[in-house]
Amino acid sequence: MKKFNTQAPISNRFTYAVLAIMLVVMAGCSGLRLAYNNGDTVLYWWLNAYVDLDRDQKGWVRDDIDKMFDWHRKTQLKDYVEILRTGQKQLQGNITQADLMTDYSEIKQRTQALLLKAAPELADLARSLKPEQIAQMEKKFKSNNEDYRKKYLSGDQEKRQKLRYKKAMEQFELWFGSFSSEQEAIIRKASDARPLNNDIWLDERMRRQQNVLNLVKKVHQEKLGKEAATALVTTLIKDSFERLEHSERKAFFESYEASTAQMVLTVIKIATPAQKAHAIKRMQGWIDDFNSLASAPK
Repeated sequence: MKKFNTQAPISNRFTYAVLAIMLVVMAGCSGLRLAYNNGDTVLYWWLNAYVDLDRDQKGWVRDDIDKMFDWHRKTQLKDYVEILRTGQKQLQGNITQADLMTDYSEIKQRTQALLLKAAPELADLARSLKPEQIAQMEKKFKSNNEDYRKKYLSGDQEKRQKLRYKKAMEQFELWFGSFSSEQEAIIRKASDARPLNNDIWLDERMRRQQNVLNLVKKVHQEKLGKEAATALVTTLIKDSFERLEHSERKAFFESYEASTAQMVLTVIKIATPAQKAHAIKRMQGWIDDFNSLASAPK
């Protein structure tokens, strides 16, 4: 029986990450609805770059992506609306660092629940991968890591801090609009206060990649059934989210999260009423778009 019929792409862990990134990118353009409606095609080509889908897989993979987007549209976009509405209220009130950490925790919990829900389908997909596709995935991982090294591990501390600051400013300007030179100096100081160790982030990235590769290789080599494969996927998802609590780098992770939340809080505190109004208006635009997407077919 050809069962591999309801999978999300390669790992829904990857799928959701790409979808989340895609939504952030789309939020920066005026055509969010158009971009979302074409997101299934973007996601298909992203997946194809990782595993080089064969002729038999292409049809059902497209169908699975369509089903995922349909489910996401019907069940998740309303959650995005509530998150944005909470953000609007927080900007108009007296937001605290604890509020920001709570928001972050909620998003992590939502993401984990989504991935755990997809565990059986992820197991089916893992069982369908061929050796050459696993090799292609490994090759893609290595290529991405080389790109990371070139971008984030070159230059001195000042260069790396400046690059990180610029990336943060891209997001802050998306939300709040332009900042004065005085504000930028304050934000730069808050950005530089965060612990900086890109070698750790690369090592963690490679650790996650290796865990995925070990899983799909084990499923293939031992010809695991769906139940056993699902148990492996479930464990991988949970371990990924629980790593901060059990990692030898726990102190670094916690310091980074806390200082990042402090940086965001700093930006909100120094934002002018006009900048906050800009952010609230942008959120409202996304709320309207998400409501429209959730209530209408593609």
